[in-house]
Amino acid sequence: MLLSIPSILTDVVVILALAIPVILVLYKMRLPSIVGFLVTGVIAGPYVLKLVTSQEHIDILAEIGVILLLFTIGMEFSLPNLLRIKKAVFLAGSLKTLKEYGK
Repeated sequence: MLLSIPSILTDVVVILALAIPVILVLYKMRLPSIVGFLVTGVIAGPYVLKLVTSQEHIDILAEIGVILLLFTIGMEFSLPNLLRIKKAVFLAGSLKTLKEYGK
């Protein structure tokens, strides 16, 4: 009995398999890995090689990426540093809120 592999898992494997050589090539060119991830997305996406075409899968993977990014940022913050810059944070947040409601 063969187990079916979920297609989102297949998409992740394809993206990672393509990302590794792209990032290695760009590393040799002294470019940051984020450029490699962007290039991989363009190549694997629905406009070039069409290896990943499901917009739903792309949205899910993007949300997971944002969650991991926010988690990493949260791990970098310390409460003393946040309290040290609280005036700037509240001022920037207040100005942004006023700007959005002022439209």
